[in-house]
Parts: sequence; C-alpha cells; structure tokens
Amino acid sequence: MPHREPRPPIDPEVGIPDLIRRLTDDSRRLAGDEVRLAKLELGENLRSGARGTLWLALSFGVGVVAMTAATIGLAALIGRLVAGHMWVGAIVTGAIELGLAFVLIKRGIGTFRKPSYTLAETRESLKDTQAWVTARRGD
Repeated sequence: MPHREPRPPIDPEVGIPDLIRRLTDDSRRLAGDEVRLAKLELGENLRSGARGTLWLALSFGVGVVAMTAATIGLAALIGRLVAGHMWVGAIVTGAIELGLAFVLIKRGIGTFRKPSYTLAETRESLKDTQAWVTARRGD
C-alpha cells in the first residue's frame, strides 16, 4: 500500500474568508521562497561562470605562449633542414599555419550555416498555437 501524507485536521468553524486569508499568506510565502531560491541559484551560476571564464582566459594565455614557442621551434627546425636558411623555415611554417587557419575558419563557418533545429521547431510550434487560437476565436 502506498504511503500517504497525513491530512491536516479540518476545522468546521473556519469560514471562507479565513481560508482565503490562509491561501493568500501561503501564496505570498511561497512566492518569497521562490524569489530567494532564484537569487541563490543566480548567485551560484554567476560564481561558476566567473570561475569558468577565469580558467578559460588562463588556458588561452598559456595556449598562445605555447603556440608561439612551437612556431619558433618549427621555423628553426625547418630552417636548419634547408642548409641554415631560416627565412625558408619561417615562410613554410607561416604557410602551414595559414592553411590550418583556413581549414578551421571553413569548419566554423560551416557550423554557423547549419540550421538550428530548436529554433525551427519552436517557430512551427508557435504557428500551430496561433492557428489553434485563431480557429477557437472563429477568425
């Protein structure tokens, strides 16, 4: 048998105005609790977002330094391999990095061009709702 919550005792002397007053007080208290909960959740989300932004910025800075070192190292390596002509290493490294950048940009643009299924589904749902409301009103 499922567990049931005990029912509060019913007082036959309580009138409709008292019940409405209690309902109003309970609703006011519930709304206040919801606002406090929303504030707490917002504060936690902001702290979490700030922490994530800090780590992202830090990792970006480390990544830039690492990529700069890798670029210099690759240019020097290629320069040594072609009889000490460092300018050739710099040009080849630059060309490799430009090619990589081109591929990444094309991939990013392709991602932006993909349709947002969520937005399209929402639009269709709104059209259905509008058609239903219009049909109910008899317009």
